[in-house]
Amino acid sequence: MINPFEDESASYLVLVNDEGQHSLWPEFAEIPEGWTAVCGPDTREVCVTYVETHWTDLRPRSLVRQMQERSVRN
Repeated sequence: MINPFEDESASYLVLVNDEGQHSLWPEFAEIPEGWTAVCGPDTREVCVTYVETHWTDLRPRSLVRQMQERSVRN
């Protein structure tokens, strides 16, 4: 049995949540609450490239905001 998240022949989406976190998602699967499709459906390769290009800061947005607020106060 092939893992649906690793099937090179499947069609995928890239999902993003409110924290800016990205997820490679099989097109056939229902999009979970709190996530939005931002790329696809397309090949796994195209979607992985999208993630690698657009998700360059792996920190959640809330952490980035918190760190920025602290640096402004100091």
